[in-house]
Amino acid sequence: MAELDPRYTVRSLVKAIELLREIEKDPSGATSNVTQLAKAVGMSKGSAFATLQTLLAYGLITDRGEGASRTYRLGLGLFRLGQSANRQSTAADVSAPVVTSLMKTTGLTARAAVRDGDWALVVNCVYAPGAIRLDLRLGERERPHCSAIGKAVMSTLPDDEVRQIISRHGMPRKSRRTITDIDRFMEELAHCRQNRYAIDDEEDVDGIICIAAPALDSTGSLYATVSVTGLKADPMLEDVRQVAEVVRSHADQLTALVCG
Repeated sequence: MAELDPRYTVRSLVKAIELLREIEKDPSGATSNVTQLAKAVGMSKGSAFATLQTLLAYGLITDRGEGASRTYRLGLGLFRLGQSANRQSTAADVSAPVVTSLMKTTGLTARAAVRDGDWALVVNCVYAPGAIRLDLRLGERERPHCSAIGKAVMSTLPDDEVRQIISRHGMPRKSRRTITDIDRFMEELAHCRQNRYAIDDEEDVDGIICIAAPALDSTGSLYATVSVTGLKADPMLEDVRQVAEVVRSHADQLTALVCG
């Protein structure tokens, strides 16, 4: 664990983590009651109980029994977070050679992204040598309706799920070309599914084009997307369809790697 910097330490969060670690020591949950846990981490029973209730609400722990006999164990919410962290880390590693090859083949900045809830999360980025440095940072989440990687993710989902996601987040206008009508967006997704790639033609940022394609796992579900991004004026993007075919072929390469 990195050393805590007192300037940026949230004590209540530290205590919550310490409670989780104490609960971890008792897998059966036989002795992890509020009294023992509070004593172990140096909290009052009232503060410990409030923190435990918060962890319960988020599914990070589970409880058993009532009153003084009520005990706590780690919850499946932690398991889901661990799975997500492993998937994101693994996707970054597995996609690395494909993303590098995509950058070299197209001469454009290439990225890989995974689904993160309702968003697309960038886990890998390789900048093209000499290219203008666009603001394409790792860990960035991109919206489902106006980014190519978002569209590529949405294209692998059923229409009803896509509509639910869009209804939760809306379709805010990011540029003059952003699609803000759900029916038009669903038509766009139909083309994405048919072509097996998605295009953001200045829909997120004026003057920027992004092309993305989904890679699938052995179950046919989304594993990750691969994409290229560049200025619309870039000669490399003069023939967008040709570039899209290269992106799609690299997505197929990633699918092959994942499926063995």
